[in-house]
Amino acid sequence: MSELLEKILSDANISQAQQRVYANRGAGGVDGVSVEELSSYMEENWQSIKEQIRERKYRPQPVKRVEIPKPNGGVRNLGIPTVVDRTIEQAIAQVLTPMFEPLFSEYSYGFRPGRNCEQAIVQLMEYFNEGYSWIVDIDLEKFFDNVPQDRLMSLVNRVIHDGDTESLIRKYLKAGVMIRDRYESTEKGTPQGGNLSPLLSNIMLNELDRELENRGLRFTRYADDCVIAVKSRAAATRVMHTVTEWIERKLGLKVNAEKTHITTPTKLKYLGFSFWKDNKGTWRARPHEDSVVRLKRRIKQLCRRNWSVSLDYRLTKLAQVIRGWINYYALADMKEAMKKIDSHLMSQMRVIIWKQWKVPSKREWGLRVLGIKKWQAHALSYCKGYWNTARLPQIKKAISKERLIKRGLVSPLDYYLERHALRLN
Repeated sequence: MSELLEKILSDANISQAQQRVYANRGAGGVDGVSVEELSSYMEENWQSIKEQIRERKYRPQPVKRVEIPKPNGGVRNLGIPTVVDRTIEQAIAQVLTPMFEPLFSEYSYGFRPGRNCEQAIVQLMEYFNEGYSWIVDIDLEKFFDNVPQDRLMSLVNRVIHDGDTESLIRKYLKAGVMIRDRYESTEKGTPQGGNLSPLLSNIMLNELDRELENRGLRFTRYADDCVIAVKSRAAATRVMHTVTEWIERKLGLKVNAEKTHITTPTKLKYLGFSFWKDNKGTWRARPHEDSVVRLKRRIKQLCRRNWSVSLDYRLTKLAQVIRGWINYYALADMKEAMKKIDSHLMSQMRVIIWKQWKVPSKREWGLRVLGIKKWQAHALSYCKGYWNTARLPQIKKAISKERLIKRGLVSPLDYYLERHALRLN
């Protein structure tokens, strides 16, 4: 039995993988075992599963296909392995990642320890500010669905030279997929959603990184999102055609001819960001307008008046969305956008509270408690129209931003300014 496989199957590594799967939560797979049931299931079954893996008899379960709508139309196919298979995949990734990390390009930022989207955006803006302002935006057509498995496994073999581990990885690639209770084999691709897929995608696309480096090109890649920066349209045209031909010939991947294009920074949308030049001639980043629209839409969903949840629960969900979105776009310039969203959110919260008070007597009582004079509270309690009422000066004073924040609301503007100040320091 190989030392590498034993390292993957060691109690300490499996325990760490199990904790990671539990922390990430997520839905169960085709066997119906939930994340909450993982610990007890592993206690009962792990020893027999481990022996099956050692003897190359273990068969991963098919992944459950889920279709995630894309913002611009179409769907992304997400594969959900069982929680046990997620644990084993995670255990493999934990051992293999340190072996492959030193081989990866410094311009690859996705799904790697200590690397993130923000670094990719910073690197891209450096190119722009150095004068590389013609962009080749490469779109790999359904990358995760179309990875040639034999080519991928040959790249894995170059590094690990371990038949037992390679056999287990190949079984995960061949596990198949369940689509509405119908099984389909997977002769190509690596399921997007599996714990091992991010590492395998980087192994595959590291070949592209090295080719671009050998050509002396400036690029950033985050998973399958790759952009190349050059100094002229002529160079961009040449690079787009030669790189496309190389990807299809050498990697066996399909480049989407309709979506792969040449553009400039002001027209580029990359990882949810757009770009602009300030009055000093320096390129800066901000959230793309589509990203801002999606945030507004999500906040609107969480502020539905007909959503029958407690105010505390609503505020918790809003806090998660607002903090998560702003943390992702923390390097971007978005003060004005946050001002508008902040103001509208305060009005939405006043509407929700006004509706929860329901009847004039409760509204009058609420306003009195919040410091409004008796005669004013009585008159306001009969106001009609939620939005008109929420914008009245007396209502703004009673249900003030400060009171809403003290109650648990996260202000998009204040949180952004706080994160921005931390970055400056």
